[in-house]
Amino acid sequence: MTRRDLPRLRKYYRNCGYVLCEYSAIVKLMWRAHLRPAWTEAAGCLVVYNLIDGELYFDYPVPGPDGDELAALEAIERWCAETGTPLKISVVPAEKAALLLARYPRTRVRNLRNWRDYVYAADDLRDYPGRHYAGQRNHVNKFRAACPDAAFRVLGKADRPLVEAFFAAYRQEAKQGEKALRDLDLAERMIGLLGDPHLLWGGMERGGKLLSVAMGERCGETISVHIERALAAVPGVYPATAQAFARTFAVDGVRWLNREDDADDKGLRTSKLQYRPTFLAEKYCFDVENELYALPEIPTLKTERLTLSPLTDADRDAYNRLCLDDARNRWWGYDYRADWRGEPLETYFLDVTRADFAAHTALNFAVRLDGRCIGEAVFYHFTGRGEAELGCRILPEHAGNGYGAEAFAAAADWGLYSLQLSAVVAKCYKENAASLRMLSACMRRAGEDETFFYFRKEV
Repeated sequence: MTRRDLPRLRKYYRNCGYVLCEYSAIVKLMWRAHLRPAWTEAAGCLVVYNLIDGELYFDYPVPGPDGDELAALEAIERWCAETGTPLKISVVPAEKAALLLARYPRTRVRNLRNWRDYVYAADDLRDYPGRHYAGQRNHVNKFRAACPDAAFRVLGKADRPLVEAFFAAYRQEAKQGEKALRDLDLAERMIGLLGDPHLLWGGMERGGKLLSVAMGERCGETISVHIERALAAVPGVYPATAQAFARTFAVDGVRWLNREDDADDKGLRTSKLQYRPTFLAEKYCFDVENELYALPEIPTLKTERLTLSPLTDADRDAYNRLCLDDARNRWWGYDYRADWRGEPLETYFLDVTRADFAAHTALNFAVRLDGRCIGEAVFYHFTGRGEAELGCRILPEHAGNGYGAEAFAAAADWGLYSLQLSAVVAKCYKENAASLRMLSACMRRAGEDETFFYFRKEV
C-alpha cells in the first residue's frame, strides 16, 4: 500500500460506516512501517491485510456500492486455505462480530480495552453542552482571554512552512519518550499530504504562527482525527482546537468524531475521557481455528480391506514413489516443485506431511493393504467454517481394485462424524474418468467449471 493507492482506497473508505479509525486510508499510510498493509479488491469489496510482527491479520471487508461481504470473506478463506495461512480477522466492528461468530464454529475472540477508539457525538464537540462540559468551556474561555486574536483556519498546501514550523516548536516541548517521538515522526510525515482534497487540515493561528494542528479524514458519518497537536504552554488551546475543528469540518451529515485509542497512555486516557465520549468503539480480533486444532494425533481407521493410519518412517520409500510419479500425479492437481526449495527428496515429503499437521493445515492418512502403504488420503483446504477438501491417490500397481473409493469413503465419513466437519468437498479433472466414477459413488455433484467437476458431502 502506497500513497499512489489512496484514490482507489478512498473509493471504499469514504462511505465506510464502521466508525473505527483503522478503516481509513491515512491510518494505513501513517502506520505503514508497523502495519505493512497490502490490499486487493474482491466481490466489490476492499480486502486489506496487515503483517504485524510476522502475523498476518485481515481487516473486515469494506464493501463498495455493490459489494458482497460474504463473497469477500469466502475469497479470504480460500486464499488462506490454499496458502496454509492461519485465518485471522482483526479490528472487526462490533456490528459484524455476531456474523463471524456464527460463521466460524471454532474461533478465539479477543476484545481488549486498550484497542478501543474514543468516539464523540459531533454536536457535543461543537457546542460543549451541559454541565458535563463545564471544564472544557472554562478552558476555552481562558484561551480566548489569553489569545483574543487567535483564530482557527483551514490549512492547505501553501501553509506547509507554517505547519513545519509548528512541528519544530512542538518537538522542542514534547515529551521525549521513544513512543512519543515515534508518533511525532509519523505525524510529521503526513505534512506532504497538505492540500489533499480528501483530508481535513486546520489549526489555531496567532500572529502568523500556529498554536495547534489537527488533521482528519471523513469516512461515512465519521471523521477520524489522525493528528491533534497543540503547544502545551498555551492554556486551553487543546479544547479550543477540538471545538473549532468540529465546528469547521463536522458538517453535512457528520455524526461522530473518532479521536482514536489512547495507546495505553494514562494521561491521554484521562484526557480523552474528560471529553465525555459517547461510546468506546470496540474492535474484535477473530483467530479462526479449524477442526485439526482439537485433534492431538492422527487416528487409525479400519475398512473391510484397508487400514488408514499415520505415515511412518517405514513408509518413506512407498510414499516417495507416490509423490514423485509425475505421470500419475498430473491428476493430483499439485506439483511438489511449486514449494520444494532443494531439500533432500528422501525425507522431504514425509517432513511436509508432519509440518502440515503440526500447523493444523492438513492431515495425511497412509492407505494400507496388509500393513503396506499403497496410497494416501488427505484432508486439506480447511476453511474455518467447518469444511475441508479431501483427496486420495493410490500407487499404480494397486489401481483398479476399488481401494481408492474404499479409502475415500471411510475418510469422508470419519471427517463428518468424528472430526465434526459440516461438509467434505472434493474435485476432479473432467478428463479423469476414474476419479469421476469414484467421487460420483461417494458424494453429491456440486457444480463444474472449465477444468473440474466439484463434489460435496454433508452430514
